[in-house]
Amino acid sequence: MIHPEQTPSLVYANRKGEIKDFPELKMAGRSNRWFFKPRLSELIPLPAGSDLFVLPGRLPIGFDPTVGEPALLDCSPDDPAEGIQAVAAFMAPAHTAVYSAAFEKMNPDVDCLPLFAYTAVGWYDGRFWVSAFRSDPDPRQDLTDLDLGRIRKKTTAKLKKFPHNRLIQHLGKCSLTYGCPAARNFFLGRYEAPLPSSPVCNADCVGCISLQPAGCCPSTQDRIKFVPRAEEIAEIAISHLRKVKQGVVSFGQGCEGEPLLQADTLEKSIRLIRKETTRGTINLNSNSSLPEAVERLAVAGLDSIRVSINSSRKGCHTLYYRPRGFSFKNVLESILVMKKAGKFVSLNYFILPGFTDDPAEFAALCDLVDLYRPDLIQLRNLNMDPDWYFSVVQHPARQPPMGMLNWLAALKKIFPDLRFGYFNPPLRD
Repeated sequence: MIHPEQTPSLVYANRKGEIKDFPELKMAGRSNRWFFKPRLSELIPLPAGSDLFVLPGRLPIGFDPTVGEPALLDCSPDDPAEGIQAVAAFMAPAHTAVYSAAFEKMNPDVDCLPLFAYTAVGWYDGRFWVSAFRSDPDPRQDLTDLDLGRIRKKTTAKLKKFPHNRLIQHLGKCSLTYGCPAARNFFLGRYEAPLPSSPVCNADCVGCISLQPAGCCPSTQDRIKFVPRAEEIAEIAISHLRKVKQGVVSFGQGCEGEPLLQADTLEKSIRLIRKETTRGTINLNSNSSLPEAVERLAVAGLDSIRVSINSSRKGCHTLYYRPRGFSFKNVLESILVMKKAGKFVSLNYFILPGFTDDPAEFAALCDLVDLYRPDLIQLRNLNMDPDWYFSVVQHPARQPPMGMLNWLAALKKIFPDLRFGYFNPPLRD
């Protein structure tokens, strides 16, 4: 892994959105209410396929090397009249943040940031650097491996071939309009294919990326508006698993609600798939709220489940998910159901520096892993304004954070058999 020889400079943007660097201050990273100068080992080049965002109403914070303290940059060094805004990186998949972008709100009533993750970024030696690490070597969503012309051609051809399959038509919009990496991979005939199935949900997640109330930050994609027939689902899954080596198909996508609410359809589709092929992995991404439904799907042939949680603590989980008709206990029961059936369990663990690596959260995660023995933790950056999130979960931050790399090293030492990654792994050919 490449690291810089020196700490990168702070970067900022003017009112026009032009991004500049300020060498007199070094880049800083934020972890809840603490600010740090990242170690060189905590910095990597900005991954290909990442984006840079300006953060309106927020002033950049850097690190002053002369006093060794964080420093606020409250006006443009070039021209105070041109305005100033903080800058953050939204990283390509399979990369996990070590620090969030360091900023201070201009006023407490500034609008919440859109539903993305905001990683600390700086400039050194002709390139941008982020405070992060690669969390999965799997290239399945690397944008450098995507030919947009080929994607358009393959997507259009399949849409014409299956005009009556509503789910394929929905995925076509995901591919061509939203640039969904999972949908693109389906049309390219490789890796993991998405199987969205539920327009409704039994949680009101604060950071839901497919449905937000009017007046809040906008959703980043449209939610599916229908329940596909089991035959429509099976048509996609069977063709994908038959031709893709180590293929995966997954219920539960960013463009839907909770798939377990369509358990009858999912159960029927799994049986249809397994009647035609034993190849590949059938996976469920879920809030895991209905253990009885999970048990039915496991019996039908579900191979793995990815249990989404923001926290291992009941209180923080409940404040974020705002569940309707289920509890954190039900989520844990679903893990037990799958483990009892001999199935594979991943935790889709939302990562936010300053919360994830808080000592109290770390201790709770260790207890959960020790009791329920998940096989893998998927390190997914939380797509949410950090100030908004800390307010929602009422996290007091009584102790300084461990640091994300220390957090990861400690987990690996305590649980040597626990796997870490970003994607749903293939479990069979």
